[in-house]
Amino acid sequence: MDHHDHHDDRPDLDHRILTALHARGAAPGVAAAARVLSLAGEHGALWLAAGLAGAAVDRERRGAWLRGTALTAGAHLASMGVKRLVRRPRPGHVEPLVRTAGRHSFPSSHATSAAAAAVAFGALGAHVVPPLAAAMCLSRLVVGVHYPSDVAAGAALGAMTARLGARWMTGGRDHG
Repeated sequence: MDHHDHHDDRPDLDHRILTALHARGAAPGVAAAARVLSLAGEHGALWLAAGLAGAAVDRERRGAWLRGTALTAGAHLASMGVKRLVRRPRPGHVEPLVRTAGRHSFPSSHATSAAAAAVAFGALGAHVVPPLAAAMCLSRLVVGVHYPSDVAAGAALGAMTARLGARWMTGGRDHG
């Protein structure tokens, strides 16, 4: 090991990927879009609103939309609990483009609720949600408030939560 820092390759890769994606925020349009996504995703707000809108519009499947919204909220709460246990500090080597609700980085709660919504609402035919959720996940790196591993872990937690609740969401019919 000939370099001066005593990290394994994983944090270095995390740092390098974050630095590269954060640099994309130098473009004003990219920074603005990432900031809007960050604000909209705070506390899972965009996804909770989408679920409630789905319930209002799709009366036949109102219950499924409401249960999907509950799964999304539950995934978000789970991520906040994991954050309190892990207590990983947010990246310090890049200048954040947004303020954050908390100081802990792992997992990304934005990514958790986004992935939960992508799985839950995607199963109900809301095909715009998965690409929007992917953009939300990427935005957390562009604004410089999470490492890629935070986003990946959050997305996995959210997707797993929604997938485990799929039968409950659809009233016992598994569409997966």
